[in-house]
Amino acid sequence: MIKVFTTPSCVYCHALLDWFDDLGLDYSEMNALDFPEVQSVPLTIFVDENGTETSVQGFDRPKIKKLLKSGNF
Repeated sequence: MIKVFTTPSCVYCHALLDWFDDLGLDYSEMNALDFPEVQSVPLTIFVDENGTETSVQGFDRPKIKKLLKSGNF
């Protein structure tokens, strides 16, 4: 499972979501304004088959690629 916390005006958020769409990934977009604990966006949470969460702050393409290759999300 992939959860992406975004805001409507975040350019990097929309670039990340466009990239995920191009890759054909399923994800849930969450409005970060509804979650006061989210301090910056984009924030992507990857949850593997065991329920282990890994977060990526910002549009860190190399880190995201590495996670996608190594996990089942």
